[in-house]
Amino acid sequence: MLHCGKKHICAVVACIIFGSILISSWKDLQLQNNITRKFFPQATTASPAGQLCRGKPAQNAITALKDNRTFIISPYFDDRESKVTRVIGIVHHEDVKQLYCWFCCPPDGKIYVSKAKIDVHSDRFGFPYGAADIVCLEPENCDPTHVSIHQSPRGNIDQLPRFEIKNRKAETFSVDFTVCISAMFGNYNNVLQFIQSMEMYKILGVQKVVIYKNNCSHLMEKVLKFYVEEGTVEIIPWPINSHLKVSSKWHFSMDAKDIGYYGQITALNDCIYRNMQRSKFVVLNDADEIILPLKHPDWKSMMSSLQEQNPGTGVFLFENHIFPETISTHMFNISSWNTVPGVNILQHVHREPDRKDVLNPKKMIIDPRKVIQTSVHSVLRAYGNSVNVPMDVALIYHCRVPLQGNPPRESLIRDTTLWRYNLSLVMNVNKVLSQTVL
Repeated sequence: MLHCGKKHICAVVACIIFGSILISSWKDLQLQNNITRKFFPQATTASPAGQLCRGKPAQNAITALKDNRTFIISPYFDDRESKVTRVIGIVHHEDVKQLYCWFCCPPDGKIYVSKAKIDVHSDRFGFPYGAADIVCLEPENCDPTHVSIHQSPRGNIDQLPRFEIKNRKAETFSVDFTVCISAMFGNYNNVLQFIQSMEMYKILGVQKVVIYKNNCSHLMEKVLKFYVEEGTVEIIPWPINSHLKVSSKWHFSMDAKDIGYYGQITALNDCIYRNMQRSKFVVLNDADEIILPLKHPDWKSMMSSLQEQNPGTGVFLFENHIFPETISTHMFNISSWNTVPGVNILQHVHREPDRKDVLNPKKMIIDPRKVIQTSVHSVLRAYGNSVNVPMDVALIYHCRVPLQGNPPRESLIRDTTLWRYNLSLVMNVNKVLSQTVL
């Protein structure tokens, strides 16, 4: 998650996350069995000329339904088990009791209505609102192009928001690696570290970075515009605080708001489905985190090796290691960079040691077609196995404020793995800075 106030993860967090690591594909099978293909008759009014499907086209990344307890992100076709539309959304875990999918079927725009199964994700961390899958079986003799979500099987379709169902057509992968970053908020201004991370991702083999942006500084907007025009970054507007009281904390007990971490878990799930058909792998990490391979030059060769060693695995978990930004080296003190707001990661090559009986959090590289639901540090439901990647294969370089107080330099472990990329990284960062900030 991208924000100004860094999160502190303690042993309690690790234990809770560990408890959610179990993959329960069987539960999703049970979910599918509970969905009934019951269709409710609708008045067959002709669609306006030139318009196949009725309803108001959804214009925003987050669409509130009239109950103000349900928020729709996007619907996705999912035929991995049965022919369903899976709508990624946010719901109040108690107040939202029933929803219906109003499908629009070509060629005549006929409306079919079916009752949804509302599956609120287990990792709500006490907040009243959480990520949810709103799942509806599609009509048997129809491949609907659009769907509306409503609290009732009856109503006026012209008054309902209309959403295009994505992933309807299978595509060949346009990229190997997509990084999902959620969410950028708090007037984010860590410009130098963001650029360094972006350039490291590209060196390691990333072709696309999807950012769920709530807000950032004017200077950061300029940098994002550069990467969007370059074709690397896709921005998903994320004005979640226009709909709900958001917290920057991970648990309700720490900040009693509507939803945690600016709806991070919902954004991550949307990013997986958004890239399911177009990216071979999806990487779930924050912009101050870089998965550094230790035995391979890049992610493509690393993942090829890991897949060969772990056939059928769809989730690869990498250990997070903190490199405190408070401990620096005189190396790579580049004068032109000193005027740019943010951290220079090349100057921070000392990592905190592991703590006894404390699990390091993990982030993931996944095959999106094998994941059903994800949390931040583990998947909740998936097909196939999850594998913990050994630290001698790769680790997450996470440059941030210290997690273990203010440790003296001598208690830290010097790790200069990042410096292997210094020539390309310095050159690429300078190019970006010359066209944006400097």
